[in-house]
Amino acid sequence: MGRSRTIRLKIIGLLLVPLASMVVLWGVITAVTAGESLELRQYQTLWTNLRHPAYKLGNELQRERLASVQLLGAGVSADRSALIEQRSRSDRAKEEFKKSSGKSRDTSEAIRKQVDAVYTQLDRLDAVRGEIDTGLSDRLRTVEGYNTILDALFDLHRRVGYIDDLPIYEQSRIVIDLGYAKELLTREQALGLGTTTVAERRLFTRLVGNRRFLIDHSLGQLDPSLRETQVSIITSPVYQRMRLMEDQIVAGGSPRGWLDTTESLAKSFQEAQMRASMILQERSEPVADAGLTRALLLAGTCFALILVSIAFSLRMGNRLSKELANLRGAALEVAQERLPEVVAKLRKGETVDVPELSVASTTVEIDDVGQAFSTVQQTAVEAAVGQAQLRDGVGHVFRNLARRSQALLHRQRIQLEGMQHRATDPDDLDDLFRLDHLATRMRRHAEGLIILSGATPGRGWSKPVPMLDVARGAAAEVEDYQRVIVDPMPAQRLAGPVVGDVIHLVAELIENATVYSPPHTSVIVRGEVAARGFAFHVEDRGLGMSDEQLAEYNERLASPPEFDLADSERLGLFVVSRLAARHDIRVMLRDSPYGGTTAIVLIPAEHVTDPPDEPEEPTAAPARPIRVVQGE
Repeated sequence: MGRSRTIRLKIIGLLLVPLASMVVLWGVITAVTAGESLELRQYQTLWTNLRHPAYKLGNELQRERLASVQLLGAGVSADRSALIEQRSRSDRAKEEFKKSSGKSRDTSEAIRKQVDAVYTQLDRLDAVRGEIDTGLSDRLRTVEGYNTILDALFDLHRRVGYIDDLPIYEQSRIVIDLGYAKELLTREQALGLGTTTVAERRLFTRLVGNRRFLIDHSLGQLDPSLRETQVSIITSPVYQRMRLMEDQIVAGGSPRGWLDTTESLAKSFQEAQMRASMILQERSEPVADAGLTRALLLAGTCFALILVSIAFSLRMGNRLSKELANLRGAALEVAQERLPEVVAKLRKGETVDVPELSVASTTVEIDDVGQAFSTVQQTAVEAAVGQAQLRDGVGHVFRNLARRSQALLHRQRIQLEGMQHRATDPDDLDDLFRLDHLATRMRRHAEGLIILSGATPGRGWSKPVPMLDVARGAAAEVEDYQRVIVDPMPAQRLAGPVVGDVIHLVAELIENATVYSPPHTSVIVRGEVAARGFAFHVEDRGLGMSDEQLAEYNERLASPPEFDLADSERLGLFVVSRLAARHDIRVMLRDSPYGGTTAIVLIPAEHVTDPPDEPEEPTAAPARPIRVVQGE
């Protein structure tokens, strides 16, 4: 049931991929559309919490700057009560700004940084006041100290005034520029009181040029409904008189009525600016409501389409999953029941009859897959039959070739033995000895082919053979037998029927040790009695193997796999595993303390006999005389 649900879930998951994309797209469209509306509404919130308190604070700081300049111009005997009262109003405006700005300070990273910059400048206000009170600051330094704080406030206006509605943003930016022009006017107002120095006139001239440029540039881009009030101010007689006074101050004069004239204009500009800001705030409300309505309609329509698509997809997915589940059941039946039965019968040599695979389906593709499974089943059976016939054929070839080679080698060894008895020259005898050793190795390779074919080599002894003779016989069947050292062993004996296979098994391990170790090193063969039989140790002084290779080879030795004709490089390992499995012998590889590899052959106790109490006549050696093997 669980695996059936897995198929259904995969089909549903496949169908839900486009639906999930639709949901994501719906969410993005809704978020973007609604986000525009919410941003317009946030514009009102930012006006209430940031811009309006900032305007109030800026007005109070402008008045404090003017009062500070008036105090510096009046001298030490001046009345400080007006400045103290104005500072109190500025402090209240500052606290109100900090309280309100804290509500919207974290709206965005940019706004937070700008608010923090304003906080930093406001913290310098006490230092500016201290310099004024101690007489360390002149009028120019005082004006510039307040200017820095007010510049930070107007940077905040420009940052908060950004809105994702181009007409409103453009008008809001222009209104902020006009507000900054009013700030420049109040700076002129403070510098123009009384007699001015050269440095003050230089700064005053720059302020006049910047203010006039801002006003002329901004009025041309302002909406007609907002421009009317601004135009009425700059065309008034008061404004024209103020321009003439500016020219007089630039020329070094001190016009009368400067403070009253600029104060009147500053108030007019402030009222016009606040009125324009309120109008822009009101304009954002219907735009926000229209955007929200559009977002709701679009989101509702998309959501309805998604629900219809989900219902249709689930219905089609459920139908398709049922058909696939039926196909899956039929395929599992073929894989788990039919094919194993067919293979088992083929191994027994029985004939097989494979029924066709049929899957009921209304889907053309699934029906085609069912037919394909039926074809695959038939092809797999034919392949299994062919593989079984191939294995039998290869086995027969191996067996026939090996038997023929065995017969020829047997005849050759008989002739060599006769020649050894007749030879008198030591050199000829040594050559015959080497030929005899070569024939012995060829006999072992022929037996390897017989083992691969699944048959028994047939070489054995009727009586038990001492373990030492078994080890010597194995050493005599390898090419580098001069490097093999057979240590003395206990007198236990090996049962005659298994002597040939054990000699072959140990010889394969010894030859492997000589091949994979340096030529100047020795291969040690030791034997000892174990708790459950007898153990041979074949130790080389080579480079050894990695842990992964040891694990792989031990796994193959413990569970012999099917012989692969393409894996001829591991032929000896396969022969060892086959011989060990035939007699329940355990073969293990492990690291040697000398850096090489040690092969351990554990012969079960059923194949091992104790030595006789009384000495017997020596039995025939299992192989030719081992006069070249060291260690005795």
